[in-house]
Amino acid sequence: MKNHMMKLNPSPFKMIKEGNKTIELRLYDEKRKMISVGDTITFTNTTDSNDKLCAKVIDLFTFNSFDELYKNLPLLECGYTTEDIDTASPGDMDKYYSKEMQQHYGVVGIKICLM
Repeated sequence: MKNHMMKLNPSPFKMIKEGNKTIELRLYDEKRKMISVGDTITFTNTTDSNDKLCAKVIDLFTFNSFDELYKNLPLLECGYTTEDIDTASPGDMDKYYSKEMQQHYGVVGIKICLM
């Protein structure tokens, strides 16, 4: 069992902390391929490096693209709210990961529970 470190912007950090976001979306790159069910992730708030959360990985969902992921996972667990679910789009992830990177690596939904 390994512990992985990830940085999170304040908004998703707060949503995980409050239990409203239970699936973290990432590129399925070399770093994420090392994550296994049962591992832990320490999330660090990007605006306050002392603000940390520890979560256990309870499932991994891999897809070829965010288009595929968005069709298959419950978006209310992925960081969307009832207010913005109607405008949720796989394109929302393009600001973090280019289409080329998504095609090269694939993507992952990391199902977590706070410890």
